[in-house]
Amino acid sequence: MLDRRLHLHLASWLGQWPAGPGLHVVGSHRRARPAWDGRLRPAIAVRAGASTVLSVPPDRVAAVRELARRPKRLLPELPAAVGHRGWALHDDVFRWSSAPAPLPDVGEWISPEEPGLPTWLGLFDRAVLVVRDDRGHYLAGVGIKRHDAYGHELAVGTVPAARSRGLARRLVAQAARRVLDEGAVPTYLHDLRNVASARVAEAAGFPDRGWRSFGVYPS
Repeated sequence: MLDRRLHLHLASWLGQWPAGPGLHVVGSHRRARPAWDGRLRPAIAVRAGASTVLSVPPDRVAAVRELARRPKRLLPELPAAVGHRGWALHDDVFRWSSAPAPLPDVGEWISPEEPGLPTWLGLFDRAVLVVRDDRGHYLAGVGIKRHDAYGHELAVGTVPAARSRGLARRLVAQAARRVLDEGAVPTYLHDLRNVASARVAEAAGFPDRGWRSFGVYPS
């Protein structure tokens, strides 16, 4: 069941999945429309083994395919090729989970509009999962990026004073169980150099299968 959900998510999110070996530049109208937070994601790619699917707006396919003929220039010049020169290029580990770690629940689901939450949680339009201390101060939280009906990406953040307590991993596992209950596959992306985020993912039941994702989108 999970494999089907992951397949449907990637096919919906990127515009094509799976693909054979090599780089496949495909057009998707989703790249020209606002994403979960109302902002554009003009280039999104997922690499699994020897296969990479790079999704761009339909009117940019020809330019990106031409650029891809010069592999060393593809990533540095991709933002300009999709019409957003100066935007950041993100290079991430792509993870998903079918069996979140059996960690105890630690957070509560609340409205992202409640006072005292960090700005980034305010981007979400549905309930977010948070941990607060005895005085009601925010310690850590997870938001769910509902990319489509089949794939929901988790984002987690912890205030510096509350790190190394295991809150992030417990929140991620708790949120992942909710995503699975909703019928979607929970995914988790993090920068290749973010060792702390990698540890959270591993502990929460999101193994590194060698998959990668890169794209052009706001930080």
